[in-house]
Amino acid sequence: TGTWGIQKMADTQQQRAFQKQEPVNLNTKYLLKSKTSKGTRYYRNIGLGFRTPQEAINGTYIDHKCPFTGNVSIRGRILKGVAISTKMHRTIIIRRDYLHYVKKYNRYEKRHRNIPVHLSPCFKVKEGDIVTVGQCRPLSKLSLIHI
Repeated sequence: TGTWGIQKMADTQQQRAFQKQEPVNLNTKYLLKSKTSKGTRYYRNIGLGFRTPQEAINGTYIDHKCPFTGNVSIRGRILKGVAISTKMHRTIIIRRDYLHYVKKYNRYEKRHRNIPVHLSPCFKVKEGDIVTVGQCRPLSKLSLIHI
């Protein structure tokens, strides 16, 4: 159910390991459907009412943990939070505020959780932005949620 687009190979090689998208065959004689010198790019629609960003379609990044261009499916909960830290590489911290009921006093108290979230390179997020995230399979020891 994926779709193919255009990709430039020279900009994607920034790590020591060769970076490539799994569904794209680099040894083919013809460039599937789009016959250009730039190559092909795999992307897909994740559903749930979210559109595929143009950066995922036209971009040159390689991210195996991206739900649009990689092998990760969004399932489970959809959450909202405020980005409070964007200092890590492809990971941000979001803060979720909620109210907890205290039965003895018949009142609510404020509580919060900080959640590490994988940030796909197709999004540009700054501290203070309100983000919508979706649950997926575990991506690392801490990151279980995807932006």
